[in-house]
Amino acid sequence: MKTRSVIFGGIVTISVLSILAFTLSSDAESETKIRIAYFPNIGHAIPIVGMEKGFFEAHIGNHTKIETRVFDNGPQAIESLFANSVDFAYVGPGPAINGFLNSENHNVKILAGAASGGASFIVHPDSEINSVDDFVGKKIAAPQIGNTQDVSLRHYLSEHGLKTAEKGGSVIVYNIPNPDIYTLFVKGDIDGAWVAEPWATILETELNGKRLFHEESLWPNQEFASVLLIANTNFVEKNPILASKLLESHRQTVAWINQNPTETRNVFNTFLKSHLGQSLSDDVVDISLSNLQITADPISDSIYSFAEKADALGYLGRNGYDLSGIFYYFDTNSIKEEIIHDKT
Repeated sequence: MKTRSVIFGGIVTISVLSILAFTLSSDAESETKIRIAYFPNIGHAIPIVGMEKGFFEAHIGNHTKIETRVFDNGPQAIESLFANSVDFAYVGPGPAINGFLNSENHNVKILAGAASGGASFIVHPDSEINSVDDFVGKKIAAPQIGNTQDVSLRHYLSEHGLKTAEKGGSVIVYNIPNPDIYTLFVKGDIDGAWVAEPWATILETELNGKRLFHEESLWPNQEFASVLLIANTNFVEKNPILASKLLESHRQTVAWINQNPTETRNVFNTFLKSHLGQSLSDDVVDISLSNLQITADPISDSIYSFAEKADALGYLGRNGYDLSGIFYYFDTNSIKEEIIHDKT
């Protein structure tokens, strides 16, 4: 309970302070700046490590101020992109797709991948779920409606001929924040949960949950984009050199994380301690990190597949959808010309 309450309270505090800080500074003249949103989750290791180790700052340069916003869910980050409160955000494929489809002129696009995998179905120790055949009549939790785990859960149920209670079926789905899932798990009020890391490992190691399966086992090649780097492309097109430097620092941080898993764990826990007031055990972070692939590859096929699943659930509107142009590609020749011009 202590871990859950501290993390949840810290997230809320950070979100409020971030919004307040932006409000106070938005009307003031300032140096060139770049604003990045991410979550306090191990799947967001790239921006956390990139900021904590100074990789982003070193690559982007001294003349640019980097401001960060730490949120607890994708819709918050997307709304901030729509409101021009942030320029870049790390989110799951659900928010990324919705951001692209609902943004003005489709100006929210995917720049790169950030993580693959890292979600699991965890069964409560007192529940009798041993396979999908046991889901009938059970209470299952997932985060917000339309988020990555929610879409995966509901698609999984549909694929196996099961319906949720609101659709006339017997499977009860609770869409609630991860900290609340933890609370219901403690009380024994749910039979299982489809959650991302580190919450999956927390439920497993702290509360004796059973990991029924890793979500990547359900995907081709056992990989799918679970975290993506997206951007307001109006900012990118006005600041192509700055955006390309961020993308390069993003890729360099991927390489460093994959070469330094132990130090990555230490950096992540230091971040949690300084920002949320309490860290996780080394084992929880190590297991969580081992269940993820930190990668800059957006695994594009999984994005289109995820959209098909979300659309089948009615999450993408009644008139169909079109993901043409969802991936943003830099004009490298134009950037080179601007760099040369800038130097002269």
